[in-house]
Amino acid sequence: MSLKDELIKVSENFPAELKDQRDGLLVMKFVIAERKAFLSKKKLTYKCKARVNGDKKEVTFFEMLSESNSGLSAGSGFDFKKETFGTKGKKREGGIEKMSNLFGKKFTYSFDYKKIREAIKKDAQKTGYSFSVKLMEKSV
Repeated sequence: MSLKDELIKVSENFPAELKDQRDGLLVMKFVIAERKAFLSKKKLTYKCKARVNGDKKEVTFFEMLSESNSGLSAGSGFDFKKETFGTKGKKREGGIEKMSNLFGKKFTYSFDYKKIREAIKKDAQKTGYSFSVKLMEKSV
């Protein structure tokens, strides 16, 4: 079994499975929390990408948390907006409450990003591959 197949199999334990894309990337995306109010909706979404490079024996990894809002805002008509949080360091840890506070919102949902990143890193290193986290999505 290839490392890519192994990572897809490991992702069966995650909230969503890694999907193999045509360009060779493994991609996962799912809604972590959603809040609906009168004529508006807010979603908090987790997305990660991993690339397995067999020639260099390396796995590159990227993850992102984004919030999207749609619907009516109080008193100003329609307001469609998308916000994104990017990392400044190489690791992002903690529950969703910490991250959602960066958006200035309160979501009551618990999710640990470290589990996904660590599971992929563990399988990569177990097979002799290096593992690196990229800060820009284009770098994966």
